[in-house]
Amino acid sequence: MTGSGKALFGGVEAGGTKWVLGIGVDPDDLHALETIPTTTPAETLQRAAEFFTQNGGVSAVGVGSFGPIDHRSGHITTTPKTGWANTAVVSALQGALGVPIVFDTDVNAAALGEQRWGAAMGLDTFCYFTVGTGIGGGVMAGGRLVHGLLHPEVGHMLIPHDRERDPFAGACPFHGDCFEGLASGGAIRQRWGKPAEELGHRDEVWQLEAEYLALGVVNVICVLSPQRVILGGGVMKQPSLLPLVRARTRELLAGYIAAPELLDRLDEYIVGPALGDRAGVLGAIELARLAHRS
Repeated sequence: MTGSGKALFGGVEAGGTKWVLGIGVDPDDLHALETIPTTTPAETLQRAAEFFTQNGGVSAVGVGSFGPIDHRSGHITTTPKTGWANTAVVSALQGALGVPIVFDTDVNAAALGEQRWGAAMGLDTFCYFTVGTGIGGGVMAGGRLVHGLLHPEVGHMLIPHDRERDPFAGACPFHGDCFEGLASGGAIRQRWGKPAEELGHRDEVWQLEAEYLALGVVNVICVLSPQRVILGGGVMKQPSLLPLVRARTRELLAGYIAAPELLDRLDEYIVGPALGDRAGVLGAIELARLAHRS
């Protein structure tokens, strides 16, 4: 709470390499923002709690976390991130802060942020992909974030792998050549020997990446029937990539779904995030605000 009694909310975008911490209400009312490295669970959670207490406290905290997670128990579960499997995020923060903690995936949080203030405003069914070190997908259907059994794992769908064109075995420690194993930033680095940001001049890199991303997008279009697809994350900052994904998506759909958005307006249908790199932390703040209001 502020001195005036106005409720403020905390947001955490908990990533595998860094945590983005914020306090505020909306994109135009952020009172504090800080990025800390992801180290050990104990150290990272302690630093996150200290950020909120040292910046005046909050009424609730939303956490959008790397996964997989169990949002019901508040745990990160089978993550390959060293030392983080079975980490009890919610109980640790609740014990330190004494306020409600809302726990979801980082991509669901980003999807919520984009629906509230960004590229999905006015939509109730869409998918937000983040293509970075890994690949994740946040899904909203009928105006509600999708959880079901646990939560969607868009990054681990199985997609066609032409081993003659791409003999790379895949980077996923669980599934090898799943979507994440073939198209994530980690996969790009392993396949080509350099990070994505150093490969901008090599057309063959981005033609192959667009092929895999379009296959993932088409699968989601056919299963979810989203009103829009948002592609975010560091890999998507390559300027040529989004147009390539749109073009290949159109080819793969082959005119089967007779919606104007897919036939004539793909540049408005497959888009980047309007909130940029702040989508996750802003969505986490919105998770906290909604929980406090209910």
